[in-house]
Amino acid sequence: MSETPAIAAVDWGTTRLRVWLLAGDGKVLAERRGDDGLITAREAGFSNVLERHLAVMAAPETLPVVVCGMAGSRQGWIEAPYVDVPSRIDAILQGAIRVPDTTRDVRIVPGLAQRQADAPDVMRGEETQLAGAALPAKGQHLVCMPGTHSKWVVVEDGAVTGFSTWPTGELFSVLATHSILRHSLGERPAAVTAGNEGFRYWCRQALEDGGDVSSRLFAIRAAGLLQDLKPDESAARLSGLLIGGEIASARRRHGTEGGSVVLVGSGALAALYAEALALAGLQIRSVDADAAVRAGLFAAAQENGMIARKEKTT
Repeated sequence: MSETPAIAAVDWGTTRLRVWLLAGDGKVLAERRGDDGLITAREAGFSNVLERHLAVMAAPETLPVVVCGMAGSRQGWIEAPYVDVPSRIDAILQGAIRVPDTTRDVRIVPGLAQRQADAPDVMRGEETQLAGAALPAKGQHLVCMPGTHSKWVVVEDGAVTGFSTWPTGELFSVLATHSILRHSLGERPAAVTAGNEGFRYWCRQALEDGGDVSSRLFAIRAAGLLQDLKPDESAARLSGLLIGGEIASARRRHGTEGGSVVLVGSGALAALYAEALALAGLQIRSVDADAAVRAGLFAAAQENGMIARKEKTT
């Protein structure tokens, strides 16, 4: 590395791990990704996994580390207690806790909890993406964060006031592998692209149905038997129905004031959601999820005094 890193930023998921070495201005100096997420790290030891990655990246032994995600869960390295909503995003970052008995300064950003009796919900990791999504300081913003468990978050004047989770990715996986639909989608469901006409058509149908897609799911199996619906077409139909249903349901629950949504995602999944949101008639501001989580972790390091803030020049 030609520059000395100021902080190591870690996004620790259930199955995956991402580590970046960042300079004092947030520039990425090095990156590693691995399959040693929460499940693996619990057996190998969180400190051991982290130090192995940092050693490969030639990180200084005294380099501080800021972490978000499942390392702070009850089953993780050390539990970072949830911050209750409503809460300002900067206050969430300031709640990072230090991991004891480590030679490095390692802090873990807390997740968020919504304790409403009729709508309990939690998140870990997405709060850091919110911090790095460059949301305007004023006004109300609806943020869509697609994934295995998609999050829809309402942010008002810099504070998270509420959120909801749709397990759309998990539903697709369960239906494709453990339901009658596995016979329609095949052993390895085909990848679905945003331009697929079947995806677009069934997404529109789900939007028009207001999100009630359960009655249309078995029809995928019936169409395979009666209309020779192919496995790739079945995958596109299922994806369109589930994503369209999620968006229709989220609009009903959270509204879409101003007709706009901030989409925080990356890769093929973000493209699918961008297409579906456009079909719903919504204006989209897209934010790359990787860039957002890096920026959020960098901000967390600043909020906790792990790295200095750069003074603005005039």
